[in-house]
Amino acid sequence: MLKTFATVRDGRPQDAVALSCLHVESWQLAYRGIIPDRQLRATLATHDLSWWRRRLGASSPPLVLIADDRIAGYATYGRSRVARGPKGEIFELYLAPVFQGLGLGADLFETARERLDRAGLDGLVVWVLSDNTPALRFYRRHGGREAGRAVELFGTARLKKTALVWR
Repeated sequence: MLKTFATVRDGRPQDAVALSCLHVESWQLAYRGIIPDRQLRATLATHDLSWWRRRLGASSPPLVLIADDRIAGYATYGRSRVARGPKGEIFELYLAPVFQGLGLGADLFETARERLDRAGLDGLVVWVLSDNTPALRFYRRHGGREAGRAVELFGTARLKKTALVWR
C-alpha cells in the first residue's frame, strides 16, 4: 500500500470549517447502520461549526492530520474519563473517507499517544462502539487489548461499546 505524505499538528481556528465537514463525513461513514439515523443526526448537530471554533480556541486543541495539502483527519485526547485504569484516553480519531486505509490513522494515533505520554498520563484507553468493526480492527492492530464493555445511550438506543487499553 502506498502511503501518502502526511504531517500532524495542533488544530488552528482556521481549521473549523474543514473539521466540521470532516466530522460529518467520517461519522456518517463510521456509524450509519450502527447509530439510529435520528440520533446520528442529533449527535452530529452538536458538533457544528461554532462547536469547532470553540474547541480550536481551547488550551488543548485537537490534533489535525494534513495530507495532500488538506485536513485528512483529527484526534482528540486527554485525561481518561474512567477513574481506575489507564490515565490517558483518545476520545476521537477520525479520517476523511478518502484517506482511510492508507496507513495515516497510525500517524495520528501515535502522535496522540506521544502527547499523552509527555503529559505524564500513563496507559491509554479507547472506547469503540462494538459494532464498529473497522475501528476495533485498527486499534487491535496497534496493540489494543480488550479490557471491558459498557453501554452507551443514543436517544433510546442502547449500543454496546468496548474498551481497548495499552499499558
